[in-house]
This record gives sequence, structure tokens and C-alpha cells, in this order.
Amino acid sequence: MIGLIGRKLGQTRIYDANGVLQQVTIVLAGPNRVLQCKTKETDGYNAVQLAFGDQKLQRLNKPLLGHLKKHGVAVPEGESRQPVLLTAVRRIREFRDFSLPVKPGDLIGPGIFAPGDYVDAIGITKGRGFEGVVKRHGFRGGDASHGAKGWHRRPGAIGQRLFPGTVRRGMRMPGHMGQVRRTVQNLEILQVREQENLLLIKGSIPGANGDYVIIREAKKRPKGTVRGKSAVSAGAAAEAKPKSAAKKTAKK
Repeated sequence: MIGLIGRKLGQTRIYDANGVLQQVTIVLAGPNRVLQCKTKETDGYNAVQLAFGDQKLQRLNKPLLGHLKKHGVAVPEGESRQPVLLTAVRRIREFRDFSLPVKPGDLIGPGIFAPGDYVDAIGITKGRGFEGVVKRHGFRGGDASHGAKGWHRRPGAIGQRLFPGTVRRGMRMPGHMGQVRRTVQNLEILQVREQENLLLIKGSIPGANGDYVIIREAKKRPKGTVRGKSAVSAGAAAEAKPKSAAKKTAKK
């Protein structure tokens, strides 16, 4: 499964191949630096560790600096008067069973996807603060007339009588809303702009503008859809050609 770490830039509208105006979210999806390639022999499972975003050297702790040096990131030694900016090391994310052949030090971008691919977007939703039950859970609220004074947006009774006499666990009540991890599945990629490291994805993505998001290959593609000609599918087709040729020669 392939994926990237990106940053949500905002929303706009574009025309697709059929001339239909579509709402899209712009994601800065690169460059991603390959930090570590884990295998079953060394770590017990297959995974690729990617990093994204620039960061000042003085903001990184020593364990992280040691990890970066171990996997090929050029970290200057000693103190420097000039601020040093390290490229693609700010956010680190691990992707299991990565389909592309990569090695530590490689820089990958949105070119691993293609228009027509379906992806899942993972992000942290906007924080809404402390909200009541009408906004948080969609409660109807009380009547606006007929003597319903002061009960327009209240939740109503929350407990029981003598038994059990307590508030049940999980009762929908006012509280903190938002700022949780959410995944939106089956979003279609309409455009891939490799030179600008941009992905234009149809639909909405969790989070505010500027938040970090994860774009991965869709786990549940819609029925009847055809996978786009991305780098993964192209590589798989290239590997399949010699095998098919060998089968033809064997039949002859």
C-alpha cells in the first residue's frame, strides 16, 4: 500500500475531463523523504518510514537527530551561527507493505499517484471547543413557544428513577467537539501536478487549511471503478510482461 504525508492548502473548483465543475481540495504532497525501510528479517514486518516538512535544526531533539543521521540525512555537526533548515524531516509516518521499491534517502512526491486513482485521506478535524447537544449531537431542542421558557436548546433529563439511579455511560451530553482523527475513504484524484508537488482531490478532507494529512491508497475502492495508471500499476505491469512472454514460449 502506497501513501504520502501532505499538507492541506485549501479548496477550489476545477473542470474535469468531461467539462463538469468539481470541488477539489489542494494537498501539498511532497517531497517525502524515505528515512527507513523495515523488513521481516530485521524488524518483523515490512514497512517504509516517510518524513515530510522542513524543520530547524535546533528544534529537533538528540534521539531524532541520531535517527536521521543513521538513515542518511545530512545533519551538520557543531554549533552554527546561521540557522540550518533540514528538508523533509518534520513529520514522520510509517506505511506498512509499501508497494514501491525505495531506499533510504529517496525523495518521492505525488507522482506515485495518477488521475483516476482513489485514495483515503486521514486528518485531525477542526476543534469546535465546548458545544451543546444541538450542535454536537443534532438534538431537536425544545419548543419555541407554548410556555417552553428556557428549554430551547437543553438536552432534557439524563438520569433514571430509583433504579439504577445513575447516568448511563455514553450518554450524549454537551462537551468538547472536534479535534479527533477521522478518515474519509474513496476520494478521487482529479489532477496530479508533479512540478508543484500538488494533488487535487475531489471532495473534502478533515482538518483546517495548513494541517498535516495522510494520503494513502484506498482500501475499499468503489465497485466498477478502474484503477488509474499510477506508478504502482505501471511497475506491476512491467513485471508481469516477462512472465507472460515466458509462458508463451513454454507453450510453443
